[in-house]
Amino acid sequence: MADELDEETLAFAHRMFDAARNGDSDLLARNVDAGLPVNLTNDKGDSLLLLAAYYDHPATVSALLSRGADANRINDKGQTPLAAAVFRRSETTVRALLDAGADPLAGGPSALDTARFFGIPEMLEILEDPQS
Repeated sequence: MADELDEETLAFAHRMFDAARNGDSDLLARNVDAGLPVNLTNDKGDSLLLLAAYYDHPATVSALLSRGADANRINDKGQTPLAAAVFRRSETTVRALLDAGADPLAGGPSALDTARFFGIPEMLEILEDPQS
């Protein structure tokens, strides 16, 4: 099929998703600056930003956000980067995402729902009052 990717392209994409999981900000930044779509998603709809947030890499999150990553992009399960950061209890990432316009009510479960469900009062406080 014309829309299938060759092995080399797939291997490159896997390296980029691994870079997001591992917090390799420099590698991702260089490749996004060279043309890699900043909102690239895998077969589950996970964006580079969501993976960086879930694996708790604030510097990588910031690098992607500064290059235009969509802070509200929802994956196939309805998860957002903000909900992932809340789950990981990463205040730095949560604040960066909020500053970039992430919506605490987006997704399902939303970041607010995640904080409530897992009993994370410090995250709930930030989401309800980002200036705190």
